[in-house]
Amino acid sequence: MSNGDIFVGEVIGTAILILFGAGVCAAVTLKHSKARASGWVVIAFGWGFGVLAGAYTAAPLSGGQLNPAVTIGIAVDTGKWDKVWVYLLGQMVGAMLGAVLAYLVYLAQFNANVTSESADGEAEGDGPTPTLGIFSTIPEINNPLANLITEIIATVALVLPILAFGLTKGLGESGTTVLVVAFLVVGIGLSLGGPTGYAINPARDLGPRIVHSFLPIPNKGTSGWGYAIIPVAGPLIGGALAGLIYNAAF
Repeated sequence: MSNGDIFVGEVIGTAILILFGAGVCAAVTLKHSKARASGWVVIAFGWGFGVLAGAYTAAPLSGGQLNPAVTIGIAVDTGKWDKVWVYLLGQMVGAMLGAVLAYLVYLAQFNANVTSESADGEAEGDGPTPTLGIFSTIPEINNPLANLITEIIATVALVLPILAFGLTKGLGESGTTVLVVAFLVVGIGLSLGGPTGYAINPARDLGPRIVHSFLPIPNKGTSGWGYAIIPVAGPLIGGALAGLIYNAAF
């Protein structure tokens, strides 16, 4: 694969991933959305389908890694680092692009994210909806060590099976590897996503967080930079650990 193919594939695939993922979070979170308050299961499947669409689209060009943790895990296992920077650059650009696209899809809902008033001038509803959680992860309990451990373990639970799937001959021959990975992401969201929102992908969290910081979203609140290191460092550590475990055990 050429550097150009890798870059383009990762940009397109990661943009689709974030479009679906941030899109489902917006659908569930924002007022005036038809999917408002439809819940965590919907979010988990939305992200899983994002992986499915993005990875299958990018696969012919770049292999569809879409995640720096996966890229690092593969590099640690194989010892091949020469194209890692191309993957990481494409993933970050794609993540930012996908966040902008999701914002544009829900532009009217973002602009309506204000407290409406009744005829007598009293505020209606539950006030403006915080928007950072649409773009990036926010822990339920702000405990940096616990949050870091969660992200490390959840990322190992993602990357180690992905590496092992490569040994399953039937998956590769049937072309269903990406489908299985998509269901793996859904499972991680349902089982391990409760504490931190399961970033498990540094680009998925950092790219949209950067976009959130400059988009003209009414009542958007903070971009949470005090927490931002956790969903970057945790998945990178988890991806490297998964590569080491796979290399040693398989």
